[in-house]
Amino acid sequence: MFIYVNGEFVREKEAVISPFDHGFLYGLGVFETIRVYKGHPFLIDDHLKRLNDALKDLNIEAHITRENALKIINQLLKLNDLQNAYVRINVSAGESILGLSVEPYENPTEIFFMKGLSIPEGQTKKGELLSIRRNSPEGLYRLKSHHYLNNILAKREIGANQYMEGIFLTDEGFVAEGIVSNLFWVKDGKVYTPSIETGILNGVTRQYILTCLDLLRIPAFEGLYKKEELLESQEVFITNSLQEIVPITSIGSTRFVGQAGVITQQLKSLYRKHRTHLFSRHQLVSR
Repeated sequence: MFIYVNGEFVREKEAVISPFDHGFLYGLGVFETIRVYKGHPFLIDDHLKRLNDALKDLNIEAHITRENALKIINQLLKLNDLQNAYVRINVSAGESILGLSVEPYENPTEIFFMKGLSIPEGQTKKGELLSIRRNSPEGLYRLKSHHYLNNILAKREIGANQYMEGIFLTDEGFVAEGIVSNLFWVKDGKVYTPSIETGILNGVTRQYILTCLDLLRIPAFEGLYKKEELLESQEVFITNSLQEIVPITSIGSTRFVGQAGVITQQLKSLYRKHRTHLFSRHQLVSR
């Protein structure tokens, strides 16, 4: 498989970075995962905005433009003979001297990874409330950063079952998010999702779903909710950029309607309609 590293397209086994990269030494780096459908990187503008905003927060002097990202992705699709793919854009601080730095990072490491991806349309998962709590963001809000220990420990708690998703609560007992997903639920025709005040990642697909709910004129609320409010719902689903919208059939002993959820199916239908046409959710609003 070919990947892109600092201006060059190389085979994955030939790719190298410096051991003095502060992304490796101190976790200073961020990434985005994008799903490509028939050559189209869905919501790429939204992903790039979040990535570039995070780079500013980390004092990393890099800016990934839409034009350059599309050029790199298209070349990787060609080199790897793919039309449907998973793309990860990774930018770390780059090589520097040992020790914590307060100066801007002027030579970041930029990597585009790619692999083929095919996820079945009708997948469902079971949910499990985690005993490990969601940690607080390192800064004012959560970045999609290299700091993934909390997620890894949570994954170890529920095991390797790909049809299971762990659900974090905060230290205060509020529902937060999945290990690799954002969480939504439906009760009496209204949709609820945890607020970013809980410290969750403000997922690109999460924001897209909220935009779709507004277009569908379905009432949606962001707030601080206890697990009892989640468990009293009729429909539950999780979202991320790779798996799209995945219905949850149960959390512990509490069962939900799963694929039969009316609002879940409305959103899935809209997602399928948009995913090969729109570059950003803002274009969706303007249609």
